[in-house]
Amino acid sequence: MKARRSAALSLRPTEITRVAPMHWRETCLQMTRDGERFEGLFAVARERGVELRAVFGTRERVIACHTPERAVDSLVEAIPAAAWDEREAHDLHDVRFIGHDPTRALLDHDADLEHWTVPVAGRDTHQVAVGPVHAGIIESGHFRFHVVGEKILHVDVRLFYKRRGLEQAAIGHPVTDAIVYAQRACASCSVTNTVAYAHACEAALGLAPDRELRRTRTMLLELERTYNHLHDISAICAGVGFAAGTMAYAALKERAQRLNERLTGHRFLFHIIRVGASDIALDARDAARARAELRSLRDEHTTVWRGLHFALSLQERLTDVGVLTGDEARRLGAVGPTARASGVRHDARSESPRLWYGSFTPATPPQPTGDVASRLTQRALELEQSLTILDELLTGALPQGHTRSLTSPTAIGVGRVESPRGTTTCLVERDGPRLRALHLRTGSYANWPVLAHTLPGNLLPDFPLINKSFELCYACVDR
Repeated sequence: MKARRSAALSLRPTEITRVAPMHWRETCLQMTRDGERFEGLFAVARERGVELRAVFGTRERVIACHTPERAVDSLVEAIPAAAWDEREAHDLHDVRFIGHDPTRALLDHDADLEHWTVPVAGRDTHQVAVGPVHAGIIESGHFRFHVVGEKILHVDVRLFYKRRGLEQAAIGHPVTDAIVYAQRACASCSVTNTVAYAHACEAALGLAPDRELRRTRTMLLELERTYNHLHDISAICAGVGFAAGTMAYAALKERAQRLNERLTGHRFLFHIIRVGASDIALDARDAARARAELRSLRDEHTTVWRGLHFALSLQERLTDVGVLTGDEARRLGAVGPTARASGVRHDARSESPRLWYGSFTPATPPQPTGDVASRLTQRALELEQSLTILDELLTGALPQGHTRSLTSPTAIGVGRVESPRGTTTCLVERDGPRLRALHLRTGSYANWPVLAHTLPGNLLPDFPLINKSFELCYACVDR
């Protein structure tokens, strides 16, 4: 697969449609009937009431609604992917979504189980609580399993334990400075979050990236995807105790992160994205060295990956575990490798005129079965794509990039970027040069409810493996 140049840089201002509360639900549903994907619902407090924003791709359309009475009809019956968004808006801003009943608490950690769990009753049913404190060095997360024996009947996921208030803290800062708040949402997706933020700000400011800026940001995104996918393959091997695969891919991830540090000064690619320009520049010699290292990494990955295919004890543990069908993935709004492993051929990279992907075609496994095995294969396929894109981008020097004025400024801008875990959507609202609101919805946020959906019917001991095959971020919901 070659990442080819786009024929034209077709950038338009964010389309904003303002509706009355009585037309909120129907207008949003019409977007889905027109083929637009739901990509986030946000609420922001105003002096009189609350304003809602629903984002739809691929044209980055925003449905805006002022709700003085803090009440609108719910979307969840027709758009299940909006469930967490509505619950979060309810907890933060006391918005009532009519028809979403009961609106179980998402952020409010009330001790009463009835306020956030689904009741399960029957003979021999019992509960198993995992977390929120874990043995690993991760953020807090609580999983409450309802089981009969070892078979999972239902699971409730409770996150948001360490919510930092990043979006609220960013308000009032100059739009160019507030990017640090988006960056801090997640270490392993720092490039994705900051590029999405930069795109949203540049869309609001009427700016378009030049060729060099598009190439540089694409390179950084693919470096981020490369080390994340290497980590995720290692984690899946760890989920079944396959130490040889775990250690081999952990070593490859370490090499990828050392390359990140040599190229940018930071293993996790922090502090390298800014609004309107790029400070990263590679001369031909540095680019050639990076290209050689990535080719060596690719050769070793190919050898180790071949070995995984012949490890029957590994393969048998991955098949038919944690299945997510294509229909379920579409209905629940799954994104990223999780969705593509179920046969949903959508990847925001194919809709990125602000980046250098050109006529990108998403990869899916030959038989997208939606199980752990398919999610493992999906990451290997995408790793090959990323290394191919990087090989092309690093052919020659990468000068510093900039932006130029293209369209008239607007109050609202949207940025959408494909992270290692799926589409990340960033919406910004500005008041002149300062930020009025920031909303970030990551691929992990979209996929956490999907993970919970795949668990019933599986055995409780398979939960760690299924969880690692999604490899979602806790920090992304603690933003």
